[in-house]
Amino acid sequence: MSERQLPKWAEIRPLLRTRPFELNSTTRRLAKAATIADLRSAAKRRVPRAAFDYTDGAAEGEISLRRARRMFQTLEFSPSVLHDVSAPDTSTTVLGRPTAAPFAFAPTGFTRLMHHEGERAVVRVAERYGIAYALSTMATTSIEDVAAAGPAARKWFQLYVWKDRAAGEELMSRARAAGFEALMLTVDVPVAGNRLRDVRNGFSIPPTLTVKTLADIATHPVWWANLLTTAPLRFASLGGWDRTIAELIDELFDPTTTMADLEWVRNCWQGPLIIKGIQSVADATRMADAGADAIVLSNHGGRQLDRAPVPLSLVAQAVDTVGDRTEIWMDTGVMSGADIVAAVALGARNVLVGRAYLYGLMAGGEAGVDRATSMLLREMRRTMQLLGVRSIGELDRRHVKLRAG
Repeated sequence: MSERQLPKWAEIRPLLRTRPFELNSTTRRLAKAATIADLRSAAKRRVPRAAFDYTDGAAEGEISLRRARRMFQTLEFSPSVLHDVSAPDTSTTVLGRPTAAPFAFAPTGFTRLMHHEGERAVVRVAERYGIAYALSTMATTSIEDVAAAGPAARKWFQLYVWKDRAAGEELMSRARAAGFEALMLTVDVPVAGNRLRDVRNGFSIPPTLTVKTLADIATHPVWWANLLTTAPLRFASLGGWDRTIAELIDELFDPTTTMADLEWVRNCWQGPLIIKGIQSVADATRMADAGADAIVLSNHGGRQLDRAPVPLSLVAQAVDTVGDRTEIWMDTGVMSGADIVAAVALGARNVLVGRAYLYGLMAGGEAGVDRATSMLLREMRRTMQLLGVRSIGELDRRHVKLRAG
């Protein structure tokens, strides 16, 4: 039997490692988050249900989003050992220019709904980390104000084709004048997807004050105080609107848009053109034939057509078919740096991240976006090291296998 003795203070003292108390509640909250999922949990507690569900939700039964995440969860990595991976390099080129990592912040509407700092916070983090930010047509901060907030950031402007072509031309002109590098034309929203969480929550911009929202003020006082004491929440690229988001989309967006409209866009925009919302290799071929500089394989984060193809499943075939003529990007379901590494290994030149940074924004404003970004980069580097890969250029299909989920 083991002999027992009373512990001595000299033996206990080294075990008592107290940390200084952090006065800043946001810093304390973010420090507890080890993953994007942790940031999601913090975000859910910080913002009203309608704001969280708008970010977190998808269309109808949300099958597309679950399938996308499941494909990332069930894929299999194939590591190689005994390589010097002491300094993994995540840098690469996108649209012919260097970027610190093969991911960018996707365009997201209504960003000041998640946190009053909104798009300004996001572009500042993009500038700090050397990655790109795509500003949405449905942004709540103007093109010019975003440009001023992140003057050295790589900035792309996302455009929907409106029924009012003159309004679209004006937005492109403003983006070009403000120094935006590329145009991202989103083509998968002829009409609004049926986002049932938003319908059930009565989601609108600006939020309407009802008995339900007044009760919400009591449980999320900081969010409401920031909303009510900062600039009014509105769409920066259009006038006032007091109906639902689906009604807004169906009112403004043009369901008659065809390939012929790409010529109109090309005449208005002379810089790089990214086409987002491609969900088949056949359409990827059509976009490459039309001269797209990059194609985003995307089902809009599962927010448009439910049961749509999983973008990750299309990457390899799209690269094999048109990758010599245009860059293949992807989005949807990305929740970790390992997810980004997997997509790049399959051939994606760039990965758009949306919900991941919005969870950070809701959890802690600019500091939360920073936390999400540092997580993704740290996870990327660790995954590359464990795969035996020293640089982005070394990643290829040997390193990942998609499995039936």
